[in-house]
Amino acid sequence: MPRRSMTSVTSCRHGKESSFATLRFNPVQDEQLWGINFSRRIRRRNEDAMWAPLPLQYRVYKFSMAGTLEGLKDLPSARNLWVKPYALGDALTGSRYDESVTTGDVGLDVKWGLTPRMTLDLTVNTDFSQVEVDREQVNLSRFSLFFPEKRDFFLENEGTFGFQDIAIRNYRTGSSGRQFRLFHSRQIGLSPTREPLPIGGGARLTGRIGDRLEVGFLDMQTRSLETGGIDPSGFNRSYGVDANVQLTQNLLVSSYWARTDDSDPVGDDANIAMFQAAYRNAFWNISGLYKQVGDGFSPETGFIDRTAVRRYFATVGVHAQVSTLGLREINPYVDFDTYTNLSGAIETRSVEAGTVFSLNQGGQVTFTVADRSERLFEDTRIAGVTVQEGTYDWVEPAVRIATPGNYAVSVSGSVRWGDFYDGTRKTISGDLTFRPTAHLSFDVGAQHNDLNLGGSAFTADLFSGRVRYAHNTRTFFMAFVQYNEAAEELIANARFNLVHSPLSDVFLVYTERRSLADGVTDTVLERGITLKITKLLAF
Repeated sequence: MPRRSMTSVTSCRHGKESSFATLRFNPVQDEQLWGINFSRRIRRRNEDAMWAPLPLQYRVYKFSMAGTLEGLKDLPSARNLWVKPYALGDALTGSRYDESVTTGDVGLDVKWGLTPRMTLDLTVNTDFSQVEVDREQVNLSRFSLFFPEKRDFFLENEGTFGFQDIAIRNYRTGSSGRQFRLFHSRQIGLSPTREPLPIGGGARLTGRIGDRLEVGFLDMQTRSLETGGIDPSGFNRSYGVDANVQLTQNLLVSSYWARTDDSDPVGDDANIAMFQAAYRNAFWNISGLYKQVGDGFSPETGFIDRTAVRRYFATVGVHAQVSTLGLREINPYVDFDTYTNLSGAIETRSVEAGTVFSLNQGGQVTFTVADRSERLFEDTRIAGVTVQEGTYDWVEPAVRIATPGNYAVSVSGSVRWGDFYDGTRKTISGDLTFRPTAHLSFDVGAQHNDLNLGGSAFTADLFSGRVRYAHNTRTFFMAFVQYNEAAEELIANARFNLVHSPLSDVFLVYTERRSLADGVTDTVLERGITLKITKLLAF
C-alpha cells in the first residue's frame, strides 16, 4: 500500500512559536521528517476516512503505515517548563467520621521537557479529588476484581511502565492487562488493608534515548494516616524482562519473565513466565499462550488475578468478509482455556464456541456457548456464599448485542444463563445512551444477577445513571449515580469543571455514599464537597 507524502515549507516566526510548544522534536535538525496521519469520523454514515489508508484491522495510530510530512524548517523550540499549582478546600461529614471536617490544602505539579525526547514530572502534595468515582462491580468469581486507573498523573505515559499481559488489538488472544500487571498504579495511595493514603509527592522521568531505547523512572511517597509521615516498613520488589516481536506482518510473539522479592514471602516460587504467539491475516485469527505463576509471586504494586497455576490457551477463528443481509463480517471462533495447579491437577477448564456478526451500519450481534468446569480444592466463598469443595461442570450460553453508536439512541445488552457451581445463574445487563444534542448525553445501565448458590437463592443487581453536559469547550458538568444491591449502597458523584484559561481549571465536586441496609434510607456513610482551583504557568 503506497504511503502518502505531504510537503509543507514552514517558517514559524512573529509570535507563532506557541503553536509548537507542546510538540517534541529535535530543534537542531535543519529539516523535520514526521510520520503523520489524519482521520475523519462521519457519524451519520458510521464511516472513518483516513488520509493514509490502512487495512481494516488497524486504527489511525498505526504509524508504521502512516504518511509522511516533509519540508518542516526553522521550527522554534520552547523551554517546555510548565508549573501548575492548585488550592482546594473541602468539607466532609458522615457516619464514617467522628465529626464534620473542613480542610484546605495546596500542592504543585511541574512538567519539564529536559530534552525533546525526555520529560521530568514532579508532584508535591498530590491530589486527585476531581477524578470520577469507580464504576461499581459485582464479583461472581473467586478472584480479585480489577479497577482501572483514572488519575491523570498516572495515565500519562502509562505505556512506559506497561509490563503486563498484552491484549493485542485485532488479534484474538487469551491475554488481558486485567489478569496481570507487574506495576498497577492503582495500588499507589492504598494501605495493605485497602484504606486510602495521602500521597506526599513523587517524580517521574520518561522518554527515549536514541531511536530504540525507551526509559521510565517513577518514585511516589505516601504518608501514614497515623503520623502523617512516610511509612517505610517492609519491602516488596518486582523486576522482569519482556519481549514483543512482530516476526512477520501477520505474526506476533510476546513473552516475559518476572520475579518478586518480599520481606514476608508467601510461598516458595516467586516467578511468573509467559509465552504467546498470535497470527492474523485477512481471514484467519489464531493464537496460543502458556503461562506459569508461582505460589510466592506477589507484586504488591501490581495486580495478579490468581497464583500457583499454569495456564494453556488456544483459539482458532476466521473473519469472513461478506456483503449480504446487512452484514459486513462473520467471525466464528473456538477458544480452549485450561488452568492447572503446579502439580498438574485441573482447576479451571473452558471450551467456548461463538460467532460474531458485524453489521454494515455498525454494531454487533454475538452468540456464544461455553462448556465450563471448576474444581474447588476447599470450601470457597463466591458471591458472598460458601460453596463446598468439589468439581462442578456446567454449560453457559450467552447472547450479546450492540447497536450502532452513531445514532441518537444506542443500546447494548447481554443475557447469560445456565448452571453455576452447585446452583444456577442468570445475568441480564444492558446500557442505553441518548444523545439529544451534541452537548448533552444520558446513559442508563443495569445488571441483574439471579443466583441460586450454596443452597441460597438471591439477587445481586447494579443500577447506574449518568448525565454529561458540555456547554462549550470550557464548561462541563457530569453527574453519576449508582446503586449496588449487594453492598446496599447508593453512590452519587457530581462534578462541575470550568476551564478558566488553557489547561487551568476550576472543579466543584460533590460525592455521597449512602447505606440502604435494612430499609434505612437516611444513613449517610460519607458526604463531601470539594472546590479545587488549578493554574498553569508556562515558561
